[in-house]
Amino acid sequence: MRVTLALLALFCAPALFAQDIQRINPAGMTQPSTYSHLVRTGDLLFIAGQVALDGNGEIVGRGDMTAQVTQVLENLSTVLESQGADFSNIVKINIFTTNIDMFRQSGEVRARYFAGHAPASTLVQIQRLARPAFLVEIEAIAYIP
Repeated sequence: MRVTLALLALFCAPALFAQDIQRINPAGMTQPSTYSHLVRTGDLLFIAGQVALDGNGEIVGRGDMTAQVTQVLENLSTVLESQGADFSNIVKINIFTTNIDMFRQSGEVRARYFAGHAPASTLVQIQRLARPAFLVEIEAIAYIP
């Protein structure tokens, strides 16, 4: 009997506890082949770091932090909307920038998007992002109850 229960647990446990994982590249975004803009598991959305690329893969706002932050937040909005969510669903963001002083000047832009729903946040200055023209990258975790 113990052996039967042990075998049953061994074969059934993964199926019972596995969550459906969806990997999504929403319409209106670049369509990368090596990562997903969004990974959804249950009520959680894990949004890949967004940079200042439009849907055609063109850089927006070369040398302009405010323009890049705006594009990054528009990209986040597109990803969120693909799941019926918005900025109020974001619980955590990680911000990577090549210049914190320049980034702080974009506070009004961020305030418009988060409008009273400030998530937990980490801000880190780094030497460089994936392309030299990128000034900021923001990744997010959202919860959809």
